[in-house]
Amino acid sequence: MNKSIAITKKRELDFTEGSPLKLILSFYWPLLMTSMLQQLYNFADTWIVGKGLGDNALAAVGNMGSLFFLIVGFSFGLANGFGVLIAQSYGAKDSEKLKHRFAAVIELGAILAISLSVISVLFLPHALRLLRTDEKIMADCLKYGYIIFGGLFTGICYNISAAILRALGDSQTPLRAIIASSILNVGLNSLFIFTFHMGVEGAAIATVIAQVASSLICIDRLRHIEAISLEKRHFINEKSVFTELLSNGLPMAFMNSITAVGVMVVQYFVNGFGVVYTAAYAACSRYLNLFMNPAATAGNAMSAYTSQNYGAGKYDRILRGMKVCLGISLISYLVLGSVMIFIPDKLAGILLSGAEQIELVCVFLPRCGIMMIILNVLFVIRSSVQGMGKPMLPMASGILEMFIRTFIISFFIGRIGFRATAYTEIGAWIGALIVNAYAFYSVFHKLPWRGEKITYGENNELNRRVTT
Repeated sequence: MNKSIAITKKRELDFTEGSPLKLILSFYWPLLMTSMLQQLYNFADTWIVGKGLGDNALAAVGNMGSLFFLIVGFSFGLANGFGVLIAQSYGAKDSEKLKHRFAAVIELGAILAISLSVISVLFLPHALRLLRTDEKIMADCLKYGYIIFGGLFTGICYNISAAILRALGDSQTPLRAIIASSILNVGLNSLFIFTFHMGVEGAAIATVIAQVASSLICIDRLRHIEAISLEKRHFINEKSVFTELLSNGLPMAFMNSITAVGVMVVQYFVNGFGVVYTAAYAACSRYLNLFMNPAATAGNAMSAYTSQNYGAGKYDRILRGMKVCLGISLISYLVLGSVMIFIPDKLAGILLSGAEQIELVCVFLPRCGIMMIILNVLFVIRSSVQGMGKPMLPMASGILEMFIRTFIISFFIGRIGFRATAYTEIGAWIGALIVNAYAFYSVFHKLPWRGEKITYGENNELNRRVTT
């Protein structure tokens, strides 16, 4: 019989007991502050680069966004997939399985970080050419990209460490890490660009140094959590441990990467219309990422909450948690969607100087602001499906998003101009929501939760067969 986990830590939360509203909100607020700080310091980077180096430098940094999302999105999805299984073991109070899975995550994470760093640096010039990057910004793209991707292992390390902490119900440590790295990043950015005049290289170096700081803070916390304290025997992994982690992590990683490919296709067509379009699209992407953040964070909270309760067999609590997270997403839509609709010119003027670029942003933001409720609901439902360890249909939704983006942008940008970028996003959201809503229904309605008592035997396996 496995020794059970004692839930006595101050920062870790057991989502399987107590009020879903109180638990989710206590987990959500630090998580939201973490995500908002990440977006704000990315936003600050953009502002510093745009105001300090000009719109072309902003276009160069923004042009790297889709490539960066492709690589980092893959690692983020993989980390979240690992985190789902960690959370399920934690919720089931299965100490030995938890520790074996955590040890395997460390080993797989090291391989992932080194491999992706090397691959991304080697293929960077080819990728930029495939994106039809304008020669005016190619040099800056390469300078920025080589440093960012060369230090990619630091960001991957943070993503994996933070995902494990969230799986254990700790959203406070990632917040502390991001507070420290945000202050460091903004300070170094200003120093390197305005004082040392280091150009886009300065922005990249500041980002890497900040990521090192955030990684070290999360790793230090993981070392002091008793529930995952490891011994040498935990690193002697059976093949099945690696297989189950990869079988859950890879679909989530591929979903992010496939979505990123769709974004890269959009970037390809946008770049074909010149630097004005590229700069405007960079600003639009920054704002969209910033304003979707509260709902995306509700999705992350839902993933951890669902995973623990699914592992504990407390399926009725999943629906109760979903109502809380959907409520958060609705409030976010009403507030931030309104900002995108009513003051797009003010938002554009913060990042951009050119009148033509600002006009294009005012085309994009109101349209996406009106329809952002679709995206907000998508975050919660998709995270619920992934939290139940069913990542295949969400991955399929990523493929659908890619095809929708490709079709709309390729067919319409030459006909209706920059408006096509907004319709591309909206179309992708609608398609993904339909697939994930079906996935949630098809998985959840088969679970034995309606008034049935779920009991566990040895190794915390269900005593009776459950059809999933």
